[in-house]
Amino acid sequence: MAVLPFRPTPFFANKNQAFWNLQLLGWGGATMLRVMSAVANDQPAERLVIILIATITGFSLSLILSVVYNYLIAQKPIVTWSSTAVVLGFATGIYAFIDSWVLEVAGTSSSGSFVSLFVGIYFFDLTLLGAWSALYYAINFFLQVEEQSDRLERLEAQATSAQLAMLRYQLNPHFLFNTLNSISTLVLLKQTEPANAMLTRLSSFLRHTLVTQPGGKVSVAQEAETLQLYLSIEKMRFEDRLRTDFRIEDRAAKAQIPSMLLQPLIENAIKYGVSPQEEGAEISLLAQIVGPRLRITVSDTGPGVDVGGLAEDLPAVMATHKRRDSTGVGLANIRDRLAQAYGDDHRFEIRSPETGGFTVLIEIPHELADDEEPPAAPKGTLAAKQASALTVNPPSAPQKVSTKP
Repeated sequence: MAVLPFRPTPFFANKNQAFWNLQLLGWGGATMLRVMSAVANDQPAERLVIILIATITGFSLSLILSVVYNYLIAQKPIVTWSSTAVVLGFATGIYAFIDSWVLEVAGTSSSGSFVSLFVGIYFFDLTLLGAWSALYYAINFFLQVEEQSDRLERLEAQATSAQLAMLRYQLNPHFLFNTLNSISTLVLLKQTEPANAMLTRLSSFLRHTLVTQPGGKVSVAQEAETLQLYLSIEKMRFEDRLRTDFRIEDRAAKAQIPSMLLQPLIENAIKYGVSPQEEGAEISLLAQIVGPRLRITVSDTGPGVDVGGLAEDLPAVMATHKRRDSTGVGLANIRDRLAQAYGDDHRFEIRSPETGGFTVLIEIPHELADDEEPPAAPKGTLAAKQASALTVNPPSAPQKVSTKP
C-alpha cells in the first residue's frame, strides 16, 4: 500500500465552503417553510418581515455557536456536552427574546403577556437551534472519524513501506564479504585484471540494485538482468561449477514483480547447491504465464534441504530426512514480501524430492510492467552489455537465456 493523503467525502473536500452551503441551504429551507405557512394562513405582509428578522437572528446565532462548538468538540466528552447544553440554552434564550420583542413591537402577538409569548417561542427556537447543533456535531464527528481512519491507513502504508524496504535491503552480508575477500586475494596475487573485472561487476550490481524504489516493482526481464549481474560476480568465484539456465517467456518478461525478489533464491542456490558440491550445480529459472497468473520457478541440482532447519509455516513439499542445513531466513523474507505485496493472492511453495535438488515456486497475479523504462546502465558497463544480450522467448517455445559473463 503508498502514502495516502486525506480525501474526505467530496462534498466536504472544502470544509469551509461546505459549512456555508449547509448554512444557506438549512436556514433558507426553514425560511421557505415559514413563508409558505404564513401565505397558506393568509398572514399579512408584515409577517414576512418578522420571518426575515427571525431568520437573520437564527443565522447569526448559529455562526456564533459554530465558533463555540468548534472549541468544545476538542474537549473531554463531559465538558463538551455539559457546556453545549448551557450554551444552547443561553443562545435559545437570546433567540426567543428577540423574536418575542419583534412580535411585541409589531403588535401581532395574540398572547396576553410578554412572558407567555417568550416561553412559547423559546421551545420552538430550542427545537430549531437544537437540530442545528445536532447536525453540526454529527457532521464534524463524521469528518473526525474519517480523518482518523485515513491517518491510520497512512501510518499502515508507511509501516508497510518501511517493512518492504527492510526486507529488500536484507542482502546476505556473506556475499559482499566473499566478493571483497576474492578481490583482495586477486590483488595479493597481483592478478589485477580479474580483480578489476570483479570490482567493476560488483559496483554495477550494487548500482543496479539502488536504482529502483525499495517497495517498487520491475519487469521480470529487468529482474533477470540484475540476477545476471549478480551471477557474473559469483561465476568468477565458482567458474565452471556454477551453471545457469534461464528460460523466460515473452509475455512473462514484461510482467511485474517486486524488485530484488529472486536474488535471495539465487543466493541460496549458490550457497546450498553449488558451494557444498565439488561438481557444483546448475541453477534454473523459468518464468511463464499460466492463465491470468505469472509463475516463476527457481531450482537447483544441489543436495536438497534439511526439513528441520526451515520455518514451520513455510508451505513445502519436501523430503523427510536431513540433507543440508538451512536457516530459511531468505525464504521467510520472500514469503513476507509476497504477503505484503499481494496478501493471500499468491502461491509460494518449496519442493525438495528424495533424489536431491531444491525448487521454489512462486505464483502471483499477472501485472504488466510500467511503460516508463528504468535508468539505462552506462555504455560499456557489464549491465549495458548483458541488457542487450538478454533475450526473451514466445510462450510456446521458451528458449535458454545465457547468463555467462
